[in-house]
Amino acid sequence: MALMITDECTSCGACVEDCPQQAIDEGDPAYLIDGEKCVECVGWYEEPQCVAACPVECIVPDPARRESREDLEAKKEQLGRG
Repeated sequence: MALMITDECTSCGACVEDCPQQAIDEGDPAYLIDGEKCVECVGWYEEPQCVAACPVECIVPDPARRESREDLEAKKEQLGRG
C-alpha cells in the first residue's frame, strides 16, 4: 500500500530527503506522495522513513492503493531504484 500525506501536513519538508524513491514532492498547500513511486521503503528500511521523519504524524496508508509487500518489491524492481 502506498502512503499518502493528510491535510494536517505543515509543509515542513522533513519527509522529502528521507524518501529513497524520491516519491515526495511539494504540493499546494501540503506535500504529496506519488503512489506510482512509493514502495513504503520496502527493500531499504524496516519502516517508511517519511513516517519516522514526520513531526505531525500526517503520513498514513493510502486506502486507494492497497499493495502487498510482494507488490511493493516488484514496483521497486520495475522502477529500477536501489
